[in-house]
Amino acid sequence: MSTEQAVPADPIPPAKPSTPSARGRGRNLTVLGGSMLVDGGESSMISGLFPVIRASLGLSLGALGILTAAARLIGVVAGPGWVWLARRTSHKAVLVIATGFWGIWAILAGLAQNFTQLVILYTISAAGAAAGHAIVPEIIGDSFDDAKRGRAVGWLYGGIAAGAAVLAPLIGQLARVEDGWRYGFFIAGGLNVVFGLLIWAFYRDPGTGAAEAQLSDLTQEARDRESRVTWAKVRSLFGIRSYVLLLISRLLSSHLLVGAFGVVLLVDAFGFDNAVAAAVLAPFGIGYLAGTFAGGQIADRMHARSPLRGRIAFLQVAQVLFAVFAYFGTQVGWNAIWPFLVMFGLMGFAMGLNPGVNRPLVMSVVPPELRGAAFAVYVSVVESLGFAVYTLLAGFLAEAIGLQAVFLWLVVGLMTLNGAFLGLLYRPYARDVTNMEAELDRRRAHALGNDT
Repeated sequence: MSTEQAVPADPIPPAKPSTPSARGRGRNLTVLGGSMLVDGGESSMISGLFPVIRASLGLSLGALGILTAAARLIGVVAGPGWVWLARRTSHKAVLVIATGFWGIWAILAGLAQNFTQLVILYTISAAGAAAGHAIVPEIIGDSFDDAKRGRAVGWLYGGIAAGAAVLAPLIGQLARVEDGWRYGFFIAGGLNVVFGLLIWAFYRDPGTGAAEAQLSDLTQEARDRESRVTWAKVRSLFGIRSYVLLLISRLLSSHLLVGAFGVVLLVDAFGFDNAVAAAVLAPFGIGYLAGTFAGGQIADRMHARSPLRGRIAFLQVAQVLFAVFAYFGTQVGWNAIWPFLVMFGLMGFAMGLNPGVNRPLVMSVVPPELRGAAFAVYVSVVESLGFAVYTLLAGFLAEAIGLQAVFLWLVVGLMTLNGAFLGLLYRPYARDVTNMEAELDRRRAHALGNDT
């Protein structure tokens, strides 16, 4: 048999590259990151200005736990709902509405006259933010190949952190303005609407599976034939053992409590003025910025050296580092604000190491069409449920045992446990990555008519 007869003809003509250009990907990340930054600013408004909100509306410390938990719990429903809607319409349409025009609810939250109104309006507003956390990682997976995803996630979350570092001291200064927290919500809601318009004007969807080496030269139609989402496929996510372990690890990740209760800890346990205590949000944001940039770069390099172990080892280190810095930042009674500024900066750095490694870990074991659903469960459901439980516990336990003891057990203790738990991930991750590569190879062969 001749060589010409042995090689099947390709029935699909060469496709134009479907992955966006570097400029297009950068533009997408810029407008999406800006929108997520503003969404995060609304939650910073609650955590950073809660002492003045508490005084304005006559609230107890437990109210902070309720507000934070409610905003997270709505994501359990909203995140998967936005992903479902995006599969039936488009990513762009959902992002324009949910992370953009949804800002009207933040404006209304600024008009709240009592705690009930604030909880309802702030919770509805938070439902829009759930869309970005579920859909944007999927877009990154479709835009960047596996070797570059850590850096891409790092740049996105690093950019958000850079903006947050600028906003943090401004948010803190609103405590000095009468009803300043209300103006903060008005501004955040207005900026959301602006970014909705920017997403509508500049965002371009890369297409499902466009960055996979095995699928990138296929047409979107050919990729879509192999990537239809069914309920059976969604349920199959829970048969991916390494994904399930990552979900459990997410439940053990309590570091978000530092952002939610850190300022209140400094006010109540260490006696700082609200505006002075809120200053720690700036180094926390700067540290997070440095962590995301460094984390994405280091995680990708460790992945290149050890594709099946590097990212896992790096994720373990990040958890333990955070626990160590959290101990010195919440359990030691420094006599001035500057040591807290340093420790909150280091906590932010350790926390920033996570996105550039945990998101690519999920992307590596989940089929392209299921990444939106996977991140909806990972962030909107599991992280939201875990964080809601932690914030409620922190809010109510603080009144019984003190906020400092809460940080010792719920932050330092759990993050140390999480670092050890991730050691269970090595063996199943190697198997699941191999299975995913085989599945993508099968899809390519099928699309090209070579699966004889």
